[in-house]
Amino acid sequence: MNTKVTFVELSAFEAILPLASGYMQAYAQHDPEVGPRCDFEIFSAPVSADRKEVIAELLEKRSDVYAISCYIWNIGFARAVLAALHERLPAAQFILGGPQVMLHAEEYVAPEQENVVVCNGEGEKTMLQYLRQVIGDDPDFSAVDGISFWRSGELVTTEAAERVRDLMEVPSPFTSGVFEEGRYTTAILETNRGCPFSCGFCFWGAATNDKVHKFEDQRVRDDITWISKHDFVSIFIADANWGMAPRDVELTRHLVECSEENGYPVMVSMAAAKNKPDRMAEITEILVRGGLLTSQPISLQSMSSRTLELVDRSNIKPATYTELQRTLREKRISSYIELIWPLPGETLESYKEGIAELCRLRADTLIVYPQLLLHNTSIYAKRELLGVQVERVPSDVTEADVVVGTNWVSRAECERGTWFYYAVHSLYNLRGLYYLANYLERSGTRRLEDFFTDAATYFESRTDTEVASFFRDSVQKLWNYDFHNFGMVAHLVLHSHREEFDGLLVDFARGQSWWRDAGARAAFELDLLARPYIYLARPKPPGYDFTELRVEPHGKTASVVDMPADLAALLIDLDVTGLEAGREPLTRLVLDHPRGRKLPFMPERSLEHNASYCQGMVLRLREYLPTWRPESEVAALPGRR
Repeated sequence: MNTKVTFVELSAFEAILPLASGYMQAYAQHDPEVGPRCDFEIFSAPVSADRKEVIAELLEKRSDVYAISCYIWNIGFARAVLAALHERLPAAQFILGGPQVMLHAEEYVAPEQENVVVCNGEGEKTMLQYLRQVIGDDPDFSAVDGISFWRSGELVTTEAAERVRDLMEVPSPFTSGVFEEGRYTTAILETNRGCPFSCGFCFWGAATNDKVHKFEDQRVRDDITWISKHDFVSIFIADANWGMAPRDVELTRHLVECSEENGYPVMVSMAAAKNKPDRMAEITEILVRGGLLTSQPISLQSMSSRTLELVDRSNIKPATYTELQRTLREKRISSYIELIWPLPGETLESYKEGIAELCRLRADTLIVYPQLLLHNTSIYAKRELLGVQVERVPSDVTEADVVVGTNWVSRAECERGTWFYYAVHSLYNLRGLYYLANYLERSGTRRLEDFFTDAATYFESRTDTEVASFFRDSVQKLWNYDFHNFGMVAHLVLHSHREEFDGLLVDFARGQSWWRDAGARAAFELDLLARPYIYLARPKPPGYDFTELRVEPHGKTASVVDMPADLAALLIDLDVTGLEAGREPLTRLVLDHPRGRKLPFMPERSLEHNASYCQGMVLRLREYLPTWRPESEVAALPGRR
């Protein structure tokens, strides 16, 4: 009988295509020795799946080999799966792979588990050699490159396997029929492998810091066509630097052409190239003009030159990112800047100043991720030297070690920085007090960093609201580790607890000294009125008595707003009206909350599902922001009255 091989992928999201397993299956099944003697299957389930059901289904397969992919977000689940299968199927063989376990076999495999090996690099070549031993008459795993395993109480680590230099050796799992049709909605596409950078916080460059190897153009085009014809709603381009190669522009055009012809995909995500602002702007514009939902990530990580030097990122220029952000803003294309807190060298003061400077540069959205101490990175190797302190996320699914202190920030300062970001996220990203913050900054009344600090301190003091309690729990319980956490904030402040948040903002503003300024009060009222709706919903007037603005309903979704001249000038300065700079500011404008491409709140779906939607919208600011127009232009549009 053939050897039965099951690849196990426990993914962070539902219905996402298991590309790593697909590569290994395609590579192995096309080998003339291994392919005819093995039966392959890919088992995938989200980490949110019922653990007992997943284990029961895998046990029922009674496979000879289980290959389990291990990442920071699933390693707790993977450990449980391995323990159960190893106990119930002692004759089976197990191979673990992925960045969480590579070169850390002693942490995940017990000495008595001699039928468990760990892959220490790329999977294709190692997996093929491993299967050749499994199907042989006298298996000898010491003949397999790039693995670690226990033998007679000794941990054996074999010579590192060579990287796949010619990627065309790996057959396409898309066009070779590996993936079960109709099962997945999000595709992962890789057009090359490798990263020329060696950022200290990232495993990617640490593992492959040499030449980038590419799949041939036609192979990539065929994969894109296959993805489009098989109705994948979204696609994640998993290159470390999409847009680094000139060919990426034409491949993007092909993706748009496929979407226009087949109707799919409709959403595109990517890890953008460093130091290629013009090309990235061109790529993003092609996608947006082609009707695809996308947003340009700008992975800045820090505004501190000392920090960038300490994390081996000084060769990536911050000016490159800010120039890209400016170009995209001028083209009305959404972008978001990614930062990490707290990186080595970053102080609480430099962190706040960096965020404030990005706000002054009118960044669309700022996403601040907590720093995770990842295995096999240079920061991990230098953690004691850098004074890195971590806390483990309380979870039986992940093994996320969140950095809560360094030589430059204490545990308390780290918390202050996280509270600061929740103020920035709710007031700047989600436009809670966007106009007010900018009015105070431009009038010289209160700097942005001080304004957000004031708000963070106030939010922390409020123990009587659901929104502030969610912020507090996120800070104290490390919930900000979850990528969807910021989507949950959007759900709360822009939907489920909108009125409560309005009240929180009113109480905060009225307690500040600048409340005596009529211009500040007008900007505050403008924020209450213009706060966006993240779901498709009919706007409702805020429960607040306006004293500085005059507001009249205009159709079902709009309002006519009369405002002071200095506030009208602020709108032009912030480039939110679409009017040409230098024109006479109009004090009477129409604010409209259009339908756009927003979805309604889905009560039949889980809260996590809705938060995931909100997180995606947060990254696509211009899909849900209200619009400003002169009244004369709006009145001329059909169906407005």
